[in-house]
Amino acid sequence: MTKNDRSVINAWCSYDIANSAYNLVITATIFPIYFQEVTSNAYSHGIVTIGKLSVHNTVLYDYALSAAYLCVVFLSPLLSGIADFGGYRRWFMRFFTYLGSLACLLLYFFDGKNIWFGLSMAALAVIGYAGSLVFYNSFLPIIADKEFHDRISAKGFAWGYIGSVLLLIMLLVFISYHDDLGIKESLQSVRLAFPIVGLWWFSVAHISLLALKESRPSSIFYRDIFFKGYIELLQVWKKIKKQTIIKNFLLAFFLFSAGVQTILLVATLFGKAEIGLSGNQLIITIILIQFLGLAGALLFAEVSVRMGNKFSLLAMISIWFFVCVMAWLIKGPIQFYILAGIVGLIMGGIQSQARSTYAKLISTEKDTALYFSFYEVTEKTAIVMGMLIFGIMQHYSGNMRLSALILAVFFVFSWFVLYSTTLPNRS
Repeated sequence: MTKNDRSVINAWCSYDIANSAYNLVITATIFPIYFQEVTSNAYSHGIVTIGKLSVHNTVLYDYALSAAYLCVVFLSPLLSGIADFGGYRRWFMRFFTYLGSLACLLLYFFDGKNIWFGLSMAALAVIGYAGSLVFYNSFLPIIADKEFHDRISAKGFAWGYIGSVLLLIMLLVFISYHDDLGIKESLQSVRLAFPIVGLWWFSVAHISLLALKESRPSSIFYRDIFFKGYIELLQVWKKIKKQTIIKNFLLAFFLFSAGVQTILLVATLFGKAEIGLSGNQLIITIILIQFLGLAGALLFAEVSVRMGNKFSLLAMISIWFFVCVMAWLIKGPIQFYILAGIVGLIMGGIQSQARSTYAKLISTEKDTALYFSFYEVTEKTAIVMGMLIFGIMQHYSGNMRLSALILAVFFVFSWFVLYSTTLPNRS
């Protein structure tokens, strides 16, 4: 591919539209609300008994997502090593896209009583989503020079927000007017939303999959290739240990990702369990967050261009700390809406800026898929730790507020690590 080709960049950005629909509908809105409702109906007060252990349904959900991200942590080095060796980035991006979209299709058969099936499909969808992002992100240094990374990364997130919100609105209309469409039961229309997301993800992803190209050497597979990713990941770590800026950035990234990603994954359940919001109120709130996320991604891209990546990231980390403290204090819906609006503004910005900053830092490196695999492993390990801590604290404290407050510690340490690190001043 020719670098900085507008059509290729647009095709690359379109994958955000494909996978963001999963992220919004399955991870953030309709599925968590559906999961909590149907499992609470199937099990008394949502308490699931496993042998002599009683676990709340939302805690089980936290653990299932942690297990899924842990699988991604172990798979990424293996797959990225193969991808960089044989030019299989697009192949694996396609495989994980198909896996995730199929899992969404199969979620139609989850009715609450078969909770283990539902958790398994939700976990497989996470693996498909997170696994595909390893290879999707690794194309960024290939399709564009580093001075364009901030705006291209923000553009991808912006397209994702717009596309996913449009699909969510269509699904809400579909669910709200299910009687007019000949669907008798409300829950039946909700369940149909899951395969629709799977088909959307599968279909839109092919815009990117058909446009992205890469060179492939004539060499064939051999046995050691399956260990190559782990060996090279260790080699990358040895390199990173000597590259103070990249090492410190990844440490800061690990810390704030543990907080950010956990908050995004549990926000809907928090609003329902702690604030008592209805499903419709939560979905409207998430739509608001998505539009603000679009504005935030573009806003902080400009902040980065004018003030530098470091200033932009430090500002957002400071606001995330404030979010955790406020989550401990808020009582009513209005306060939750305000806090959700703040989260929206910084949600897209911090994810976009982290990706583009890292792409700049590794732009001179050769094996970008492997470096981005390390980036993804860092983020997914952070999610595993964040979700486990959140779930354990919720299990023993009986509420989510203390868990949210604990996450503030991650942002404090992240701020100080990043403050002491020299990052690109401007794009």
